[in-house]
Amino acid sequence: MKKLIAFLMVAGLMTFGVSNLVVAQDEQAQTEQTEQVVAPEQTEVTPAEVETTEEITPAQAEAPKTFRESIKKQFIDGGPGFMGIVLVILLIGMAISIERIIYLTLSTANSKKLLAGIEAKMKNGDVEGAKQLCKDTRGPVASIFTQGLIRYQDGQSLEEVEKAIVSYGSVAGGKLESGLSWIGLCISLAPMFGFMGTVIGMIQAFDDIAAAGDMSPTVVASGMKVALLTTVFGLIAAIILQVFFNFIASKIESIVNDMEDASISFMDILAKYNNK
Repeated sequence: MKKLIAFLMVAGLMTFGVSNLVVAQDEQAQTEQTEQVVAPEQTEVTPAEVETTEEITPAQAEAPKTFRESIKKQFIDGGPGFMGIVLVILLIGMAISIERIIYLTLSTANSKKLLAGIEAKMKNGDVEGAKQLCKDTRGPVASIFTQGLIRYQDGQSLEEVEKAIVSYGSVAGGKLESGLSWIGLCISLAPMFGFMGTVIGMIQAFDDIAAAGDMSPTVVASGMKVALLTTVFGLIAAIILQVFFNFIASKIESIVNDMEDASISFMDILAKYNNK
């Protein structure tokens, strides 16, 4: 789990760094190109050149930006401080969520097929074979059945076997829910840091107004935009992580319900072949 989280975090940070580098290079190239266009090389401009400039400049100015370029621009405008913190929180939450999804997927097994195999073994009195079948099957359901069969093989009563199944079922359920609290923490922190960035951005906007000595719409609009961008990205990160959280919670609920149903059927099998 730790290796997976570390790998995803490093990959995300490297992607973010490369994107910023590309943006910086693009901006530098655009600046150099603008300087070359602005710097006059001739004192006289012919009408043909004027017409060419009038035709090319609007086309370049109206060139639509891609969604990725717009996101990168808004991210840079919001400031590297709080926007970077929100990005790190999103990457951590995504890494934990992906690890949990992989773990829960591997924990899912065909309980009906396992119960049919156990019943076939118990029908022939092969308790050891039923125990080996559970050991060869992945998932918490098979682990619980293994503990029950060990106690049944040791001659313990069905009540003691049932208590052992309930106890190990609680432990298995706790392992399934591991990591949910950290995802919930990331969901809470992302908008909080976004709001904090907004408040600090508003303070800086008022400082700019005081320094300018004028309530200019340009100064107010630019400051408000930068302040609100952190909140927007914080909410987007929280929404993404909330979707993963609900998916993982529903997956855990499904596995726990399957564990309970399968445990009841397992005890019925043991009671059926107990005296044989």
